[in-house]
Amino acid sequence: MSDQNIHKAGFTSSGITGGSLASSMMSQEARASGGGVHSGGPTATLQEMGARSSAHSSGFTNSGISSGSQASQMMSQEARSHGGETPRGGTTSTVQSISMGGKGGR
Repeated sequence: MSDQNIHKAGFTSSGITGGSLASSMMSQEARASGGGVHSGGPTATLQEMGARSSAHSSGFTNSGISSGSQASQMMSQEARSHGGETPRGGTTSTVQSISMGGKGGR
């Protein structure tokens, strides 16, 4: 289900779907960063997972982040760089929210 939610948000194997949540996120992220979308950011991470249908296998599941997974490592690294918490709107929280059918916490 988590991969389906990412696809529904507009992150697909053929790219970001126009008029979707994904295109809105990409636009917001590009404006905030001066015109580009950064590798490793929420939009790029979700697009990679959407193209590969790999959210669930990466540890982003409907019931949360799987212990010992790539997702848990990402969350841990992000928390360390932000004083112990994963920031709202950060890569981990955004990917987890969308993989559960949410709007990405923005």
